[in-house]
Amino acid sequence: MKIKTIPVCLLFTLAMLLMDGFTGTALARGNSGQSTFDTYFEKKSLRIDFALSGDVASQTAALQQLREEPLWGGPQRNLIDSSGYGGYYVNVYDKATQKLIYSRGFNTLFEEWRTTEQAKTEIQSWTNSVSIPYPRQEVVVEITGRDRKDMQFRTLLKTAISPASIFIDRGRLKDNKITRIQYTGEPSGKADLVFLAEGYTAAEQDKFEADARRFTELLFATPPYDTRRSDFNVWAVGLISEESGTDVSGKGIFRQTALNSGYYTFGLDRYLTTPDMKSIRDAVWNVACDAIFILVNAETYGGGGMYNFYAMGTADNERTAGVFVHELGHSFAGLADEYFTSEVAYDADFYPLDAEPWEPNITTLVDFGSKWADLLPAGTPVPTPLEDAYTDKVGVFEGGGYLAKGIYRPKVHCTMRDYAPFCPVCSRAIQRMIDFLSDK
Repeated sequence: MKIKTIPVCLLFTLAMLLMDGFTGTALARGNSGQSTFDTYFEKKSLRIDFALSGDVASQTAALQQLREEPLWGGPQRNLIDSSGYGGYYVNVYDKATQKLIYSRGFNTLFEEWRTTEQAKTEIQSWTNSVSIPYPRQEVVVEITGRDRKDMQFRTLLKTAISPASIFIDRGRLKDNKITRIQYTGEPSGKADLVFLAEGYTAAEQDKFEADARRFTELLFATPPYDTRRSDFNVWAVGLISEESGTDVSGKGIFRQTALNSGYYTFGLDRYLTTPDMKSIRDAVWNVACDAIFILVNAETYGGGGMYNFYAMGTADNERTAGVFVHELGHSFAGLADEYFTSEVAYDADFYPLDAEPWEPNITTLVDFGSKWADLLPAGTPVPTPLEDAYTDKVGVFEGGGYLAKGIYRPKVHCTMRDYAPFCPVCSRAIQRMIDFLSDK
């Protein structure tokens, strides 16, 4: 399914060359490791809910709510994300010294909406949410977003936050049933995957747990996850919906569900998402969470995924396994779609051809050296022709990112195009994300 993203600017291309980022074994490592975390943060989370508002031409951000939550399951060594992944960044600065002490990139569904026809005539506002490690002293939190006109990040929100502020909500939320599917160690040293139940009634909670266990086994039967099982914890959070299934708005079907999901996102029948990020974050307030997959109790084909935000898919379609790993490729590892013939809900210039996309598995050849040039067999022509001598090897094949011309992918077939096995480029990106989240 389509994941809307914005190409990386030259600033981050340069950053990747200068820092131990995605060209190495992890996105980035904090210079002082654990000692840096203990100096600046406590082992709990500060959740920041904010609104993104705007249209196709511009966007703004506004703070909505701050919440203290009891767990921080993210990295404690890899605090600075220098990958350049995502259309937005959260940056945290120590207020006293102005030192950058935490950062992470992400995408949003609002970012995708801004490229639709609707955004040309309407202004909308969408709630979004990020979590950061809980600061010990006053910090400055900045939310930045890419400007499509020049691909540079612009500050959308910047505010000082005191950890002792009376305006931080410290109340408990609903204690949903949390099932430990797999536990291999302390969350800060593992990639914590959380399955959320959507469209499962109280009588269907056993089905949800069985589905979550089945999806766990699907994941770890899929290379390269099959060799990295010990680097994951897996949890299932049993949200109870009033009705089974999900909305199918294009057919006039609406269900009362925990996360307000539905097909026909942006008018596309198979695009299954929810704009209700607040309900998602409320559901995972007391569980370690690096990646979220929302399991929808439905049979119809569909799904969606946004980098470092969430992924979603149906539990019972015959293509469930392929959709699951494809959508998780978007949300977990920042992988782009490699197909270019399917219907999408976005403008044709989704990826400007005069800039290099930030996703690791597509290129416009503007800066191919920062992508998978090191994985090309000797003598491989760039671009690579669709000839028998090259079709089973890593190359630079035209077609990807929803465009048949001007964007290139690493292999003829891949999970991110047509549910074939992950290509070496995508596999490497997944491995590096696992390393980053497990503090390696």
